Amino acid sequence: MNLENLTTETRNQKTMALDTLSVKEVLSLMNQEDQKVPVAIEKVLPQIESAVKVIVKNFQAGGRLIYMGAGTSGRLGVLDAAECVPTFGTDPEMVQGLIAGGMSAMTVAVEGAEDSVELGQKDLVALKLTAHDTVVGIAASGRTPYVVGGLDYAKQVGAATVSLACNTSAVISGHAETAIEVDVGPEVLTGSTRLKSGTAQKLILNMLSTVSMVGIGKVYKNLMVDVKPTNEKLVERAKRIIVQATDCSQATAEKAFTEADQDVKLAIVMVLTDMRKDEAAKRLKRAKGFVRQAVK
Repeated sequence: MNLENLTTETRNQKTMALDTLSVKEVLSLMNQEDQKVPVAIEKVLPQIESAVKVIVKNFQAGGRLIYMGAGTSGRLGVLDAAECVPTFGTDPEMVQGLIAGGMSAMTVAVEGAEDSVELGQKDLVALKLTAHDTVVGIAASGRTPYVVGGLDYAKQVGAATVSLACNTSAVISGHAETAIEVDVGPEVLTGSTRLKSGTAQKLILNMLSTVSMVGIGKVYKNLMVDVKPTNEKLVERAKRIIVQATDCSQATAEKAFTEADQDVKLAIVMVLTDMRKDEAAKRLKRAKGFVRQAVK
């Protein structure tokens, strides 16, 4: 294993005396370095766009989005997948995150798990991967065997494959149909890829999931109309979304929310079309879940 050529492992010349600096100086340096992340991501927007289009196409065919990675990369995938459920009302199966070593690795490092090509394949076999699914392999280094194994198996099955690395000429890029390589430069703390690399991965995963959900009708205007009101805060947010989407009164929103059995999207269509629940539901179904088309 040769790490010398990996940007994520090289030393940042601006932070060579990190341990001698004041708190303010270190914070300023970190802030300056963090500002490089969105600039680096801008350069790979075409690749991210390609990935989103593939994910949307597979979602429309009933497929799933599967993130997989080790360590920080795996944890970020699990986080993004978990957030899709309350934000977009997705089934937990629709977007999933796999981390080398299993869910216990979310909090405790599982030694050696990321080095297993076989484990990457095994975890996807357990999910009964199909040709309609999309697998996104995440690795800051771009060479994690667990991810390589998963991507190779996904290609065998016929699933779409996307790689996300924080080094150029990454190994995993050669194992995916769509390769995203975002180079954010050396970390403030040498090799600590939970910093800029992790931030870049988080921002890109935000894009992949959010824009894909827009593409399948889970957003109206800029509102998350498929939000699941699973607690008091979300119930109030749901009612507020209905008001914002329709310009109706709070009382009208609450009435529609109740009549729609707390289905925010359905309530919006009911208010905008002045239809009863059953009629609005049929209209929404014909529009394949897109509110804008349903209310035309």
